[in-house]
Amino acid sequence: MLLVQIQFNTFTTILLAALLLVIILLLIYLYRSQKQVNSLANKLNKIEGELHSHQLKDIDYKLNPHLFKNVLNSIQSHAYQTFHSLDSLSNVLDYILYESSKKFVRPQQEISFAMSLIEINKIKLSPLFDLKVKQKVRENEPLLNQKLMVPMLSTDLIENAFKHADIQSPNAFISVTFEFKDNVFSLTVANKISKKEPIQKDKDGYGSKMLEQRLNIVYKDNYKLDKFIEGDVYIAHLKINLLDYKAKVLAAR
Repeated sequence: MLLVQIQFNTFTTILLAALLLVIILLLIYLYRSQKQVNSLANKLNKIEGELHSHQLKDIDYKLNPHLFKNVLNSIQSHAYQTFHSLDSLSNVLDYILYESSKKFVRPQQEISFAMSLIEINKIKLSPLFDLKVKQKVRENEPLLNQKLMVPMLSTDLIENAFKHADIQSPNAFISVTFEFKDNVFSLTVANKISKKEPIQKDKDGYGSKMLEQRLNIVYKDNYKLDKFIEGDVYIAHLKINLLDYKAKVLAAR
């Protein structure tokens, strides 16, 4: 009987120790998560301050405030809904704070930023929603890691897809494809059009106009931006020949 009591006490002690360990680990996780949330909040406040203090005069060098505010609002709306998106939120905020004011970034940086932006927007969707994201990137491309890409060019196309897509019908979808091949950057975004939206989607929108202005100023005839409708599907395709652009820049020196 004494042996049984000792075994029971030992088992109880081990169980309590295990529960205590679990509680400690949980507290550590919650503490670290809260620190991440606080860090994100500080970044958001810093962005808001810069947004109000900066006069974005030169479109060639600065991010237009309309696109900036859209991204900021999206982040603020969903920053505290899930811990799973903390890394994506942090990446987007860092990119806005430290890269968006630069004239050029590496294409790989822009793609990574866009992927994080998509992760944030996924919070708005049902887990069963048909979201397809593909990367067809050749890692050995010589220009993939050269600073030739205007930052945040992908923002408008991606944000519009999530904003205007039909997310209610059973066959709704959003498709985003990044491609970097033969030193050409391509982004294709497609979505089923919501019946609540006008068929001529965002053609005259401020964000779209500013995107085209930035492309025209920097890349001139070295890019192509197509937007069209096939049935009930809206498609936007951006293609930038970075090799031709770099060659013209070097020739002009």
